[in-house]
Amino acid sequence: MTVRVLLVDDEELLRVAFGMILRAEPDMEPVGEAADGESAVRLARRLRPDVVLMDVRMPGTDGIEATRRVLQESPESRVLVLTTFDLDAYAFDALRAGAAGFLLKNTRPRELLTAIREVASGDAVVSPRITRRLLEQFAHQLPAAGGTGGTAVDEGLGPLTPREREVLVQVARGLTNAEIAEAIGLAEPTVKKHLGKVLAKLGLRDRTQAVIFAYESGLVRPR
Repeated sequence: MTVRVLLVDDEELLRVAFGMILRAEPDMEPVGEAADGESAVRLARRLRPDVVLMDVRMPGTDGIEATRRVLQESPESRVLVLTTFDLDAYAFDALRAGAAGFLLKNTRPRELLTAIREVASGDAVVSPRITRRLLEQFAHQLPAAGGTGGTAVDEGLGPLTPREREVLVQVARGLTNAEIAEAIGLAEPTVKKHLGKVLAKLGLRDRTQAVIFAYESGLVRPR
């Protein structure tokens, strides 16, 4: 399968460089370029790319708003955001907007290609631990919640069984499936099955969104 990629960055040199990297791969095809968020939304609507490689800091409509609108209008597309600084507020906001993950702009070409393939296949490229660090650092941006055990938490997590809630808590703490299995005494395939049900019941795309949901619902609170 060829992964169709839309390149979004206000720096032409970077768009050209990314395009050259993608064209050298037999399973990659850059289908368009945009220099700002408004153009990105318009092109994503028309081209329906598999992956949008999205810069966050652009004039006019920035990458955060563009990510939100792309995913609303072209839900089959996935967004991988690019940021200059590790763990900045832009990356945090991009994840909350629905991005599948983020990369630093100095990422090596091979890592970039791997990330694009992973995102295209439905995975997230931000590890749970990195997501947790983002949430801990920018906890002040989270909406007020009812606290663990409060009404707001119960309403948001109503569809989940107690075991599924337990798995979600461990995911939000940054544990892998293997570590969760050891922590709560389940087989790893069983943990994976529970996590799949959590994502389906809550309408979440991936593990990264599950971590964010756990914090925003109040099930887990930043330290």
